[in-house]
Amino acid sequence: MDVFIYGVVRSAEFLLVAMGFSFVYGISRLPNFAHGALYVLTSFITWIFLRALGWNYFLSILLSIIIVTLIGAAIYRFFLIRVRGMEMSEIIASYALGLAILEGLRIRFVGASFATPRFVDGIIEIGEVPIDLQRVIVIAMGLSVVVVMWAFTHYTKVGRSLRAIAQNERAAMMLGIDSDRAATIALAFGSTLVALAAVVLAPTGSLTVDHGYEVLIYAIAVCIIGGLGSWVGTILASFILGFAGILTATFAGGMWQSVVIIAAIVITLIIKPSGLFGRQKELEERV
Repeated sequence: MDVFIYGVVRSAEFLLVAMGFSFVYGISRLPNFAHGALYVLTSFITWIFLRALGWNYFLSILLSIIIVTLIGAAIYRFFLIRVRGMEMSEIIASYALGLAILEGLRIRFVGASFATPRFVDGIIEIGEVPIDLQRVIVIAMGLSVVVVMWAFTHYTKVGRSLRAIAQNERAAMMLGIDSDRAATIALAFGSTLVALAAVVLAPTGSLTVDHGYEVLIYAIAVCIIGGLGSWVGTILASFILGFAGILTATFAGGMWQSVVIIAAIVITLIIKPSGLFGRQKELEERV
């Protein structure tokens, strides 16, 4: 039972850190390699508002999410728009921005760690397995993100326009949908998702600058296994990696979790290069 419960928690964590990356790529085909940097930046801004300025915790969270959302939109409007369509340049530009943010924070903190408070304190038992309430919130937030994203993309005008761009960009542009505007919204919304992940997950432990690189690796791993741009694949891959990590930590030791993730990526690329639900063209068989 403890493996099942904490496997669900770990799966929700993977889902939260990967959904924003998957959403941005699924809509605009832009790989946002500043994803992990925005995660750490959100926690840093929240910490500054809370500790240095003494503001209310939930006001600090709200403001940090808004700021990171605007930063995500600015990343496209001022940087990625200039290299869109050049795949390697998109990766280099977004990674360079993320690197600048993370290393700038490292200079400020000199490698120190920081932490934000839990939303609520306390422990409950599920099937005689103790679990803290913050991790229950993580599960609830993971489920909420999936439901809200589905409703947003199916029942709002903006969401339907984003789906149109994702399905057929040229046809959508012929119908009057602005591709650059859609990409800006996608980057902003994807940044909101990673900011939500940060404010929910950061209280479960201390945070360092290096967590930005870790979050980026996890997001890419989930998207590669599930299929770039596939939300269903992202959800399924999150559960695969979540339970694989917990089973590995339980029976082999926590040090082997990273090995399992890398092995899962390699096996996926060998067997099904486009991912479980990827819509990209499969690699042709080489003779």
